[in-house]
Amino acid sequence: MPKRVLAGRVVSDKMDKTVTVSVERRIIHPLYKKFIRRSKKYAAHDENNICKVGDLVRIEECPPISKRKTWTVIERNGENTAAAAVAVQA
Repeated sequence: MPKRVLAGRVVSDKMDKTVTVSVERRIIHPLYKKFIRRSKKYAAHDENNICKVGDLVRIEECPPISKRKTWTVIERNGENTAAAAVAVQA
């Protein structure tokens, strides 16, 4: 089974090696047939602390890292996080 991948925006980076990502989705209301927005926050692992508030990120499902953290950041602002970490260190 493939791992789930979600896209969202970083809303908090205050924790060490963890970011909070808000993922929005649109659903249609069953009675009024109008599109409404639903959002959910996920705690995602950011190994190199490169994500900042406002970044667009893609997160991927992973084995549990802690009680709440079962997602990891794979892409930040359209670029792979491994490549971004090398650029930050250089």
